[in-house]
Amino acid sequence: MPDAVVIGAGPNGLVAANLLADSGWSVEVLEEQPEPGGAVRHDRGVDPAFVNDLFSSFYPLAAASPVLAALRLQDHGLRWSHAPSVLAHPLTDGSCAVLDRDLDTTAASLDAFAPGDGAAWRRLHTVWQRLHPDLLNSLFTPFPPIRSTARLALRLRAAGGLRIARSLVLPVRRLGEEEFRGNGGRLLLAGNALHADLAPESAGSGGFGWLMAMLGQTYGFPVPVGGSGALTQALIQRLRTQGGRVRCGQRVERIVVRGGRAVGVRTAAGETVPARRAVLADVSVPALYDELLDPEHVPAQLLADLRRFQWDFATFKVDWALDGPVPWQAEQASRAGTVHLADGLDELTRFTAQIAMRQVPDRPFLLFGQMTTSDATRSPLGTESAWAYTHVSRDIAGDAADEGITGRWDTQDQELMADRVERQVERFAPGFRALIRARRILAPPTLEALDANLCGGAINGGTTAIHQQLVFRPVPGTGRPETPVPGLFLASAGAHPGGGVHGAPGANAARAALHRRRPPGLARAQRLLTHRDRTGTRR
Repeated sequence: MPDAVVIGAGPNGLVAANLLADSGWSVEVLEEQPEPGGAVRHDRGVDPAFVNDLFSSFYPLAAASPVLAALRLQDHGLRWSHAPSVLAHPLTDGSCAVLDRDLDTTAASLDAFAPGDGAAWRRLHTVWQRLHPDLLNSLFTPFPPIRSTARLALRLRAAGGLRIARSLVLPVRRLGEEEFRGNGGRLLLAGNALHADLAPESAGSGGFGWLMAMLGQTYGFPVPVGGSGALTQALIQRLRTQGGRVRCGQRVERIVVRGGRAVGVRTAAGETVPARRAVLADVSVPALYDELLDPEHVPAQLLADLRRFQWDFATFKVDWALDGPVPWQAEQASRAGTVHLADGLDELTRFTAQIAMRQVPDRPFLLFGQMTTSDATRSPLGTESAWAYTHVSRDIAGDAADEGITGRWDTQDQELMADRVERQVERFAPGFRALIRARRILAPPTLEALDANLCGGAINGGTTAIHQQLVFRPVPGTGRPETPVPGLFLASAGAHPGGGVHGAPGANAARAALHRRRPPGLARAQRLLTHRDRTGTRR
């Protein structure tokens, strides 16, 4: 009997399993899919000569995460690679804002839009340098992060106090207007804010955009050499050296509760896997409370709060095998791993407004990944492994382009939307479509079928908006991995601090489990569970 059962072999589940194994616990990880990794996987499904990441690709939060750093995954085969530049935001007039790990290069790019904007970027970077050690510790430790928050408050006061705090809660449009005269710096902040579901006018989007931009400035947007799944394989290899076990093709359909405590899980195949000390769930919040637990074990107020739970935007993604480099009109974009495609801040606002009105955007904002530019192992010399994703409403009422996309995401919807994505790329890279050797479409239902945590194509485990962060994540009054069921811990991006590949929700859940003492009577409940398994008693 393992000490802990972890539901889900995504990055958070694997981080949790590793930390438990480090403390001497026996751990079994059960994964529904035929392979581990959750949203950190790659394949050769577009073209056999090309490696394409199925979901996530660039990992600034992983590079910055003290959780992952402590695991020393480089000792288990993980290597990182960087594109020459971190990020580019070209415009159709040929100008281009560039984020580079070299601060002078970034500043010079912004000065080309408006003299003095490079100095403004340096000022924002100085604030980051003062705050980021304690800011990251606050993000990546269990809520409430009392010690790091106290240190952060002191640093915040030294850096400008309430004025800095005000800047970080501003909408990113307003922050950009206050800090920059030209469009370059404004676009770098706003595009980074839209890595989450934060419109340019959303409160707190300025702070998120600043955080992502400064992570890129400091750590870059690195990729695992060989494909995103190399990160998963390093986590699994490390776990196995500690005696942990991962079993795939094992869908958990129920968490078993005895004597008011989680004591195991039951799989769709009818197997009951007992857990001596804890069950950790790397699953979405609605799945945990609405599907895996019987209603009698979930407080009525929590069930009521879950009716207000908000998902983040749905996601539509296209993968390509390209016969040559992308022919960007703005040459600077050719050196960037990540390229943001929207022709100005107003186009970003228009895009998010159409999503808010439940329309399929006619000019989708794209995050475009140049993977061979970032890691030469991804495709043959002279070619490019690439992808782009955009966001759409979870509940579509109409098509802003009047082309008939319905939101059913049948073959016709998928092809129409993929063509629209490609036309958006063509605006900034004329001749792009002529380079396409093969493409693969990953519509919202496809993403969910490949990873149940990506419900409806949502990739962040719930909205990043301020009303569902910190003490409000996943519902008001929580913010920690503990659940109302003793011995059961939430270890997914639905918990604080949320989405991104950094391992913090898994680490927080593992630490919470390790600090819980085994209560009297648990052994008797587990013996009863094992006896009933043998006798076939239904539970």
